[in-house]
Amino acid sequence: MQKQEAIQTLIDTGRQMMEKGLTWGTAGNLSLRLDDTHMLITASGTDMGALDEESFTLCNLATGQTQGRRASKEMPMHAAVYQQAPWAQAVAHASPHYATLASASDLAVRNDLFVENMYYLQKVRRVPYCHPGSERLSRAVGEAAPFANVLLLCNHGVVTFDQNMSEALAALEMLENTCRMQVTMMAAGIKASPVSEEMRQDFLLRANYRPVRQCFKEEDQINS
Repeated sequence: MQKQEAIQTLIDTGRQMMEKGLTWGTAGNLSLRLDDTHMLITASGTDMGALDEESFTLCNLATGQTQGRRASKEMPMHAAVYQQAPWAQAVAHASPHYATLASASDLAVRNDLFVENMYYLQKVRRVPYCHPGSERLSRAVGEAAPFANVLLLCNHGVVTFDQNMSEALAALEMLENTCRMQVTMMAAGIKASPVSEEMRQDFLLRANYRPVRQCFKEEDQINS
């Protein structure tokens, strides 16, 4: 992806996240892989709803060197995703209300409720709490990234990634909607009626809804 195209994509995504209530103020960060060795990431302290041409930092994934403004402190976490999940081209990190509630509780996020839920939350995995921007966090995210496209960062927020930013944003929105739906069902005393795991797998592999991601390592355990 060309740098100018990436900048516009990130500006548009930040605005959409703000409009959809998926972030606020300077909470969260976004990145796009430009090529095998470079990513563009939102700079430290940027307002997600007011991103402009100067809101980004170019980072070398191999050396960690940067050009432009000081990068988001979560740069190592984004780099870890790209390094450990080579298929990923876009990463979104945010703290939307219900998804963050799930990350700070024992709510098990379901991915067997309905079509969009099954597709966008194909693989969900929990990452133990680590301080933001820490080496421990980037290491933990890197360990989880090969197994899932949606990561719940315990007591922190969430990370979604995919082959483009549109899909990563859709996963973030679906995660928030799913968590809100589950909390609503619990409050109303409604029992979920999920599809079977056999049917979920059949949907992913044979329903031809959308091209399924077949890039995860085996022995994944949802919400482990």
